[in-house]
Amino acid sequence: MSDPIGSIFAVFLRLGLTSFGGPIAHLGYYRTEFVERRRWLSEAVYADLVALCQLLPGPASSQVGFAVGLSRGGLAGGLAAWLGFTLPSAVAMVLFARGAAAITGPLGAGMFHGLQVVAVAVVAQAVWSMARTLCPDRTRATIAVGATLIVIAAPTAIGQIVAILMGAAAGAWLCREPSAVAAAERLSVPVPRALAITALALFAFLLIGLPIAAAVLPVPAIAVAEAFYRAGALVFGGGHVVLPLLHASVVEPGWVSEDAFLSGYGAAQAVPGPLFTFAAYLGATMHAPPSGWTGAALCLAAIFLPGLLLVLGVLPFWVSLGRATLVSAGLRGVNAAVVGVLLGALYDPVWTKGIGGPTDFALALVAFVLLAIWKAPSWLVVLATALGGAVVFGR
Repeated sequence: MSDPIGSIFAVFLRLGLTSFGGPIAHLGYYRTEFVERRRWLSEAVYADLVALCQLLPGPASSQVGFAVGLSRGGLAGGLAAWLGFTLPSAVAMVLFARGAAAITGPLGAGMFHGLQVVAVAVVAQAVWSMARTLCPDRTRATIAVGATLIVIAAPTAIGQIVAILMGAAAGAWLCREPSAVAAAERLSVPVPRALAITALALFAFLLIGLPIAAAVLPVPAIAVAEAFYRAGALVFGGGHVVLPLLHASVVEPGWVSEDAFLSGYGAAQAVPGPLFTFAAYLGATMHAPPSGWTGAALCLAAIFLPGLLLVLGVLPFWVSLGRATLVSAGLRGVNAAVVGVLLGALYDPVWTKGIGGPTDFALALVAFVLLAIWKAPSWLVVLATALGGAVVFGR
């Protein structure tokens, strides 16, 4: 039985208001909410979703949330999940573009640093909990360590993809025991295969057709949609990786000034939710139409659409593949590799950017104990750490 669409929207809206720290931290918040608190997914099913979305282009954390919404309420549930998680930061970025919201001064800087610190605790708690379930033996623990070494040596989206593919190969070779996850426990998505194939066809059609339309038709809105759709379709890992493409798409043609681009990028670090909502800021601040709220909506839809179409198109086939014995063994290796990828991300960029001294470490340790030992709500820990950062660092 599916959940009410309003209920799905409300759950993701709360996450959209409280999920600070970037895509890796978002996966930690998701795991706490959907694996531990609500038990919508098992640990293994959640890791499968993370692995799939890491392999696909687009914003990984938003794609995971969209997939969870699909499993709870079909296509309407997936859209409600995406909208709830995306709306808070998108609105905040548009308001910033219009000059209505900006956090400045020592107090604001202290709060922002507190949010960077709490991301360390969130990711560390996710890695700790997932490792106990997904790396229960020496083989999978070794795969996780190998994946960590790969992403540390190659700290890019390509490194993450290589680590996951190597994990799949190692799992298929070394982890051929009977599956610990029954077929009935795997993620169920009420998406007909005809709809999935249509989504994949639409993804390809827009990727090829929009550049042609932009070249033939002198319509600014088409050119803008093409630039942002291309950025969303060609970037793996999401987050900061999309910034060079966006810079080339909007600054070089003169749609947005260099100063405005950098100011918006700085503001995007201080809001919860996906970094891809930076597109809403760029759309709102463009010199020529479409701009304002209309431009923000167009850019936001264009940059997220390819990633969502890919999840909608691939997920039904991914679930079917998970039932094959060899593929199940590979997925066990993938799950272990996901733990390693998260562990590598915990070091860089989460730890390297969040922990600069003993005071940072102490604040992160308190947040970790609250999350992992006391099982405090993540939104409360985020709020407390942000306020702690304002008190300690905002002087």
